[in-house]
Amino acid sequence: MTGFYRDGYCRSGPEDSGNHAVAGLLTKEFLDFSASRGNNLRQVPGLDAGCKWCLCTSRWKEAMEASKGVGDPVVPKVFLHATDQSALSNGITMDVLKKFAAEPEAAGGGG
Repeated sequence: MTGFYRDGYCRSGPEDSGNHAVAGLLTKEFLDFSASRGNNLRQVPGLDAGCKWCLCTSRWKEAMEASKGVGDPVVPKVFLHATDQSALSNGITMDVLKKFAAEPEAAGGGG
C-alpha cells in the first residue's frame, strides 16, 4: 500500500521528512533515475513501472528539473486529485504539476 503512512493516501506529516506528497505513475525511467540517486524503489516488493506511488516531493522535482520537458518519461505523471497540498510548500507550483498531470486530469476530466 502506498503513502508514507501506508494508508493509500499521499499525505504528509511531521514524521515524513521526505514529504511523500506527489501521487505519481511510476515509469522505468523514473525508477532508474531514483536508483541512480541512491533510492532503489524496485526493492519494494511488487513496485514497478505502471504502479501508482506517493513520491518524495524533492525527488519528483529533481526528476522534473533533469528532464528534457513535459514528454520525458523520467518524470512520473501526476494524479492531481491524489497529490497532497503540502507538495506546493516544497518548491513545486500548481502550474508545474498541471503540466505533468496524468490523463484525463490534464484535459480537466478529474479522476
